[in-house]
Amino acid sequence: MIAALIIFWLCVVAMAHSYLFYPVVLWMKIKWKGRRTYASFVATDHLPTLSILMAAFNEELVIERKIRSIYETTYPLEKVEIWVGSDHSTDGTNEIVERLAGEFPSLHFIRFESRQGKINIINQLFDQASGEILIITDANVLFGKEMLFEVVRYFRDERVGLVDTHMKNYGLKKDGISIQEKSYISREVYVKHLESEAHGAMIGPFGGCYAVRKNLYMKVPSNYLVDDFFVCLGVLATGKSAINNLDAEVFEDVSNNLAIEFKRKIRIATGDFQNLKFFRRLLWPPYRPVAFCFLSHKVLRWFGPFFLIGAFLSNFVLFQFSDFYKLLFFLQVMVMILPFVDFILKKFHLHVVLLRFITHFYSMNLSLLIGFIKSIRGVETNVWKPTKRLQE
Repeated sequence: MIAALIIFWLCVVAMAHSYLFYPVVLWMKIKWKGRRTYASFVATDHLPTLSILMAAFNEELVIERKIRSIYETTYPLEKVEIWVGSDHSTDGTNEIVERLAGEFPSLHFIRFESRQGKINIINQLFDQASGEILIITDANVLFGKEMLFEVVRYFRDERVGLVDTHMKNYGLKKDGISIQEKSYISREVYVKHLESEAHGAMIGPFGGCYAVRKNLYMKVPSNYLVDDFFVCLGVLATGKSAINNLDAEVFEDVSNNLAIEFKRKIRIATGDFQNLKFFRRLLWPPYRPVAFCFLSHKVLRWFGPFFLIGAFLSNFVLFQFSDFYKLLFFLQVMVMILPFVDFILKKFHLHVVLLRFITHFYSMNLSLLIGFIKSIRGVETNVWKPTKRLQE
């Protein structure tokens, strides 16, 4: 019974800390000790040169709108170059970018004749880049007019190595998971902002668009699946800060299809565990407060499925000892049944937002479990099919 009690409460506290207590701890630290501040550029300063790197695979639906959104920003265009690498696109992507390259001399296009995967494309574009700051972005992420200046402004502070953008979603629908996905993303943005203000140790940028000093960019291993997290932890390992700027706004249509998002999250989870193995040293005290943020925000959450299983099994053992644990066990069983209820209701075109949140939670944890298994087996290639754009 003692062992079951310890396992149960360890699992409960670990989950509660990652999802509930950790943001409160960060918020309290900021209130007590104040937020970290950084020197910043103003518009009249001598601004750094930028290289915008983008890997594209069959992006004909969004690529032109994306490129034009870059040229519509307020940043001095003579300081901006764009490198687009087509990852053996088979639709109209190549023709669109080649046409735009004729219109914009600072747009450079490389056509790759075999699938490389996003990470390998970005690594090769990095070798061509001449800017002081790299902005790594996806084809479907649109830039706000002030985005380039805002994502660059804090690089005036030599302590800053990486700056994340503030992603805003559009295209919400009740019939899928877009509302739940947007809520999850918004919470992630909030927590990352707290990490920025409390410690300058934001754990992982929004992979669709972030900026990093060129001299701090660490080439990602060719078989890794989550490049943005690798680059961010590489910056933190040097002692530089990784922060976000809520004024650096970018826009993306949010995922709405549960099956498609589930596959994407499995890929991300697999890559997360790859990164955990590579950067496990950052969990040790010499790297605090990075270690605290890394453990609290990411690692405990990644092991969430094991905590859920541990809490359920230990609660089953404790079932016979008190009415309290009987009640907790029945509550767990009831909550686990709710995704199946949601599935049935969806067949009748009934969409209950609260039920869909529970489905989203369990789906995310199942993807983490599968991702963990895949990472143990090993990953040979980072080539994958991008999430469908403009989901209906």
